[in-house]
Amino acid sequence: MAKAKVAIVTDSTSCLTPELISKYNIHVIPLLVNWDDQSLKDGIDITADQFYNRLSTSQSMPATSQPSAGEFVELYEEVAKTAESIVSIHISSDLSGTFQSATAAKDMVEIPVELVDSRTAATPLGMMVIEAAKALEDGADAAGAAAAAKALVGKANIYFVVDTLEFLHRGGRIGGASRLIGSILSLKPILTVQDGKVESHASVRTKKKAMKAVLETVNEKLGGQSPRYIGVIHSAAPAEASKLSALMADQFSGAEIIEADLTPVVGTHVGPGCVGLAYSL
Repeated sequence: MAKAKVAIVTDSTSCLTPELISKYNIHVIPLLVNWDDQSLKDGIDITADQFYNRLSTSQSMPATSQPSAGEFVELYEEVAKTAESIVSIHISSDLSGTFQSATAAKDMVEIPVELVDSRTAATPLGMMVIEAAKALEDGADAAGAAAAAKALVGKANIYFVVDTLEFLHRGGRIGGASRLIGSILSLKPILTVQDGKVESHASVRTKKKAMKAVLETVNEKLGGQSPRYIGVIHSAAPAEASKLSALMADQFSGAEIIEADLTPVVGTHVGPGCVGLAYSL
């Protein structure tokens, strides 16, 4: 069997559904959830449902870690059996050491690797992966597929509502001042990923008003343009996500809509009850 010219690798924080992973033949390296002396591969050793069920009753809190350079080497060498080159697209280097591990591994393997720092996470990262895969379908080489993904940096965005900033604060992903203000006023924070980092966008009194504000913000950012992708993500909030997906499908009939669970690694940092809306022009 002839080798494929280019394979795409991403990490589990892309929150791609099994259907999309299969459709575009994506290779996914899992990040790790470290919990009670266990090191669990994201989405493999622990599913989203298992994670959020355990989180609701556990007396201890999980932490996360990136895959090692060695684990990347193993994956790249496995992919090299069926491909001539790799495009490897990953979570923002400001949010995780995953990109650094991939960078180190690139110099340890013979197969050429094009690296892309998405400067984001979750569904916007997934959108970049899909763009790269579609570019390959249209005949692009590895450099062209990487360029297609990079073209969405700053264009694939997300706004999300969390029930509490406690999880982000514990993981060092957001400053203490924002946590303090939110806890005192009992507000629902609206967050975004900007320049590769989680930033506060606004705080609203109730979850319902917060989601309304997210919709208004996304529509304002789109400025009347039709998005290519719409992403709806959630952590143990399927009813809210389904309602939002239906609303988006009705409003943006031409967009490709991706609805997905936040994986355990992402859920470790946002906690349960998070709902987010992503888009890309």
